[in-house]
Amino acid sequence: MTLIHPTALVDARAQLDSSVEVGAYSIIGAGVRIGAGTQIGPHVVIEGDTTIGRDNRIHPYASIGGPPQDKKYAGEPTALVIGDGNTIRECVTLNRGTVQDKGVTRIGHRNWIMAYVHVAHDCVLGDQLVIANSTNLAGHVEIGDWVILGGATQVHQFCKIGAHAMTGTGTIVLHDIPPFVMASGNTAAAHGINSEGLRRRGFSAERIAEIRRAYKTLYKSGLSLQDARQALLDAQAQGGEGAVDLALLCEFLGQVSRGIVR
Repeated sequence: MTLIHPTALVDARAQLDSSVEVGAYSIIGAGVRIGAGTQIGPHVVIEGDTTIGRDNRIHPYASIGGPPQDKKYAGEPTALVIGDGNTIRECVTLNRGTVQDKGVTRIGHRNWIMAYVHVAHDCVLGDQLVIANSTNLAGHVEIGDWVILGGATQVHQFCKIGAHAMTGTGTIVLHDIPPFVMASGNTAAAHGINSEGLRRRGFSAERIAEIRRAYKTLYKSGLSLQDARQALLDAQAQGGEGAVDLALLCEFLGQVSRGIVR
């Protein structure tokens, strides 16, 4: 029995593993490559230079690999790369990159991308993300692993969100959110660390306590961003179980270009 519904339109130049399922009325374009075990629901459009890995689940009316919503785009060849094990729910839009950046939008592995989410051109998303309904990521946004974005979060272009961070519903992100930080509001403000999420991921009490001390250094000490980072680097140099987390935080702070949420 064929796994491609007879009403689906699959270009002969598309490369689909024999185990890929394609639902009714879906359209798969010429430059698309899809790995084993991926399921494409009905009424999905996948186009452009788009590579999709293994065991993804793409739900109805998703638009994958469309051209970037950028007035400078003039038809240059750009790409979208999606990893393995992602769930992409209804009406999600994932756009290709632009030549003004690296030319590629990248989405990692095992992410849960809920209905009506938009991921714009040149975004880079890590692994194990939860992106709730109606969240919009503008161009060039970077998101680390294990981030949770609450419903209707709106992220300004070029913002970075560090690993294990979390936003509340309706958060407007205009500045970078460091790793481990919870942020919410319009505009986003920091409200402590995502301690419950860290516990669920197996972080020890010692590591969480070290991250909480780092948060106080960054947000409660009155130090400038540069001086707070140096204090965290000094703490990292002392070693201990939390050193790896301090290294992650310090590396992020060293790349901040838009300032951090306060």
